[in-house]
Amino acid sequence: MEKNNRSYSIIVPTYNERLNIALIVYLIFKHLQDVEFEIIVVDDGSPDGTQDVVKQLQKVYGEDRILLRPRAKKLGLGTAYIHGLKHASGNFVVIMDADLSHHPKYLPSFIKKQLETGASIVTGTRYVNGGGVHGWNLMRKLTSRGANVLAQTLLWPGVSDLTGSFRLYKKSVLEDIISSVVSKGYVFQMEMIVRASRKGYHIEEVPITFVDRVFGSSKLGGSEIVEYLKGLAYLLVTT
Repeated sequence: MEKNNRSYSIIVPTYNERLNIALIVYLIFKHLQDVEFEIIVVDDGSPDGTQDVVKQLQKVYGEDRILLRPRAKKLGLGTAYIHGLKHASGNFVVIMDADLSHHPKYLPSFIKKQLETGASIVTGTRYVNGGGVHGWNLMRKLTSRGANVLAQTLLWPGVSDLTGSFRLYKKSVLEDIISSVVSKGYVFQMEMIVRASRKGYHIEEVPITFVDRVFGSSKLGGSEIVEYLKGLAYLLVTT
């Protein structure tokens, strides 16, 4: 892709997202018609044929617009972003999920907010006016909200949604922060934003509605909750 002053690399980690990846790609193209961007799909060896679908999408949109950068097996969400970043040509990087929980319709708002404020990071938040969650039961809402309140109380990061994973970064900022991050799972998102805050980077928020995945099953389980609590304790000691 020819690079201009504002180009965007959208990193989309996938594992068994065959039913979602074509729609998310279509929606990204629909909502970013006047923006220079590339989509980097980091697939962790999905057995459901996700990579085959991505290869078909490359024939439609071009291999310069959709980059497939697979890995042999599941190696964690954090390392997926690190892997994708190595292949990013844009000077801004968007990270988002492939399961349609992060609707591409918000991308123009992220870009507009960054343009208006010069922010180093724009993060989507469920926990301000205009944001929310759709499709979660009460227990999951309480768990997510409780995790954020606990982290807010202990870490004071200056953002309302620590565990969200829909964000826009200046590429140079992402490269700086990611080099000091230890976490590899779902704690990765929290550690990223806390370390960014500690480094003094300008962070802005955009309200989003998080929608529970349409197809497939959630990959969040009890082990991830335990890891979250361990990660919270680690950040409390090290930041």
